[in-house]
Amino acid sequence: MKPERKGLSPAAPAAGTSLPLWRLLQATAQVLTSVRQGRSLTALLEAQSPALRPGVQALSFQVMRWLGRAQALRDQLAKKAPPPAADALLCTALALCWDEALAPYTSFTLVDQAVQAARQHKDTRAQAPFINACLRRFLREREALVGFTDALPQARWNHPNWWIEQVQADHPDAWAQILEASQVPAPMCLRVNALQSDVPHYLAQLREVNLKAHAVGTSGVELDHAVPVQQLPGFAEGRVSVQDAAAQMAAPLLLQGMDCQTPLRILDACAAPGGKTGHVLELCPTAQVLALDVDPARCERIQHNLTRLQMQAQVVSADASQPAQWWDQIPFDAILLDAPCTASGIGRRHPDVRWLRRETDVRQLAKIQAQLLAALWPLLRVGGQMLYCTCSIFRAEGQGQIQTFLQHNTDAVLMPSPGHLIPQNRQIDAPVQDNQAGEHDGFYYALLQKRPPVVGG
Repeated sequence: MKPERKGLSPAAPAAGTSLPLWRLLQATAQVLTSVRQGRSLTALLEAQSPALRPGVQALSFQVMRWLGRAQALRDQLAKKAPPPAADALLCTALALCWDEALAPYTSFTLVDQAVQAARQHKDTRAQAPFINACLRRFLREREALVGFTDALPQARWNHPNWWIEQVQADHPDAWAQILEASQVPAPMCLRVNALQSDVPHYLAQLREVNLKAHAVGTSGVELDHAVPVQQLPGFAEGRVSVQDAAAQMAAPLLLQGMDCQTPLRILDACAAPGGKTGHVLELCPTAQVLALDVDPARCERIQHNLTRLQMQAQVVSADASQPAQWWDQIPFDAILLDAPCTASGIGRRHPDVRWLRRETDVRQLAKIQAQLLAALWPLLRVGGQMLYCTCSIFRAEGQGQIQTFLQHNTDAVLMPSPGHLIPQNRQIDAPVQDNQAGEHDGFYYALLQKRPPVVGG
């Protein structure tokens, strides 16, 4: 099954710019080289010049989604991988032209411009004839080469082999659905600020500016087509925030059954960029919220988002696993722990993650999650609630983590909560776990309540 294209047209790189395609391919290949060296695609795109950024972003996302196929084809075309810069350019071209139905330009145009890109840069000039020969051979033997790579899991599913095997083990009935969903660009989903508007009124405002959308969940709106946030009515005033439908479940779950008429003390332990912090305050305006993040720069983003939403919280740069450095010894009524994780559930939004992660990261991040749970649980009052969540589909970061925690903390009760939310999209005919949230990323949620200690025995 081939995912349908959604959102930006694949031809978007050329729109509104006079830059030649070879220049965009050259920049995209440089981005791929940096991702292979461990750098985040988001940061790399932010560093692009304004003229290059839209085109490079569109091409880079497509390259990351089809990199597994491209690398498998490269292996068939070359006895050994060429130098890194040339290999990145070759794989970029193959990722973009391996399937004509998905290609943003004709295959012959992509091949011609990729060779031109090679000739124009000192790091690839000597390899231009090799790149030309490989790509021309691919055009001649496309059907046979693609057919051969169909049998290779990393090419078929465009994820590292270890990742595929982990998803198969964790979700034996839905693994193919999950991997396919990661290949489809995510929709733009908004959360309507309940203090300023509601979903019906905001949908009407979108119609007034000719933006088509529909409601998802209780406070969400999903746009038919993504647009810059500056085009959203009331965005600058905090009327809406960009937030995936699955992430919008966090604040309502955390506050489930709690009295928001009282000034609750709430900790958002790993708060950046502040979307969930803002949602908590929308639902519980009188709450005293402490928002932590270990990175001072990310704390600035939290504060910026809260300012736009016209809300206030105490924002502190600190390590949540070291309460002695920041806790005032007064217990919290509720704690939101959106723990660091592999981000394996948001691959459709960040297709570079699958190539950045290593198999050992799962175990290392699970250890950090366990440390955070152990450090923060004593800070919760008896009767209080902690919501543990990760944007991960790996069970070691979700169900496995919570099962271990419950075994070691007999004062913790697992309340009704979704558990694993499987990423889904309309292109996949599969059972829907949550028929209210529409399309959403992959998340794990566990709501824990602290009960009084058992006296005696």
